[in-house]
Amino acid sequence: MHSYRFLCAYKYIFGLFLLITVAVLVSCSRSSQTGTVTTSISDPATCGSPQGLYRHIYVTVSDVQISQSTSNGNSGWRDLAPDLQNNPLQVDLLGTANQCFLATLGTTGIPVGSYEQIRVILANNGVSVNNNKCGTAANCLMLTSDPSNTPIPLQLSSESHTGIKISSGQIAGGQFVVKAGGTNDLNIDFDACASIVVEGNGQYRLKPVLHAGEIDAQSNATAITGTVVDASGAPIVGGNTVVALEQNDGTGLDRVIMEAVPASSGAFSFCPIPAGTYDVVVSTVDGNGVVYAATVITGVKATDALGNVPVIAAGNPATIMGQITTTTGSTGTAADLQVAAMQSITVNNLPVLVTIPLAQQSAATLGLTTVSGSSCPRGTDCASYTFYMAAATPSIGAFVSGQNQTPAPPTLGSANFTVDATAFIPGSAGQPDCSQPELQTSQTLGGAPLTVIPGVSLTAQKLAFTGCQ
Repeated sequence: MHSYRFLCAYKYIFGLFLLITVAVLVSCSRSSQTGTVTTSISDPATCGSPQGLYRHIYVTVSDVQISQSTSNGNSGWRDLAPDLQNNPLQVDLLGTANQCFLATLGTTGIPVGSYEQIRVILANNGVSVNNNKCGTAANCLMLTSDPSNTPIPLQLSSESHTGIKISSGQIAGGQFVVKAGGTNDLNIDFDACASIVVEGNGQYRLKPVLHAGEIDAQSNATAITGTVVDASGAPIVGGNTVVALEQNDGTGLDRVIMEAVPASSGAFSFCPIPAGTYDVVVSTVDGNGVVYAATVITGVKATDALGNVPVIAAGNPATIMGQITTTTGSTGTAADLQVAAMQSITVNNLPVLVTIPLAQQSAATLGLTTVSGSSCPRGTDCASYTFYMAAATPSIGAFVSGQNQTPAPPTLGSANFTVDATAFIPGSAGQPDCSQPELQTSQTLGGAPLTVIPGVSLTAQKLAFTGCQ
């Protein structure tokens, strides 16, 4: 009997040992698998000449790294572009018209798995750069107003040390999944036009705004295209048109993923586009100063062609002005700000605040930095903004495949707006600041609804950030 029990126990232990051994071998096999990642950079820009402020915006990339962890430590990072460390690559973020990819940054193998954080490291000014367009600097811009194309150095903060961090919230789907076999294509979209801050001393500082996601670099069907036209089907003459590609962040807010300025024909293109569902939002002012109601096309996928996207004239613009303050609680302190004008629409029976691009400023959102000054309330730094908006509700329609879009007409004459502002630590590459980093108001300074009418100026309720660093 004892020998029988011993034999049964032996078989059980031996079987358990085999199971553990197999599990360890499978785990080791999986951990040793790698996938090839090709990293590219893109930027559908809105601020390029001749309408925009800049002829060129050059940055020099010296490394790209990725991590499976969301922590900010220095361990666990994998190098995606090892060749750049000894040979940094200078990229013109404004590129050329209809250029989908600006550059390939690197191709390498890393372990399979889900990665939730990326960082892009820029070279310090003074680093040797092949065919340097910036003179003695590594990163610079050139103004449209300067026919001599004199390079103006871009001031960096942590971008050359800890890198520009792209968190899971800025990665399509919240993570980048590396699979074994084949190539995993990672694209980094650098929103250059939202990333430049003009400081009080006349210097230009980089306040990077980036997104990333998996794309199919081998496919031509990763673009969203369309053509902006007026009510007669003709292109808008003169002025500025800004098209924003937006995505719901899960809280009922549409965040801008990319922005573009159409050609004179009205044609626009976003590429490359990570898989997902988006809203396309168009804002226009023509050469006579007439503003058009925003048009929102919902439910657009990464391979969709929109055909014609109509916008409806709404007359003279309304003006929304306001002030934003930042304080530690006892004294003023500087913060970088991203400020947006938003309007409410209904998508699938749920309310959504969409970002209305700022056609007059040729940008989707406004980038500001608070500074000290006599106009600031005591104990604060401050910044002021001015928006020129159409006094009209958006023209809204769900995407229709295979034909021109026919959104419902807007209501003209008045419209409600919300001003949204997010505060960031200066030079932190997007790290939120203040005890509550995002504030909104839908009221005037006097407490009335922020309802605009053509040709009239309103002052929005002050947005006051506290507990800032």
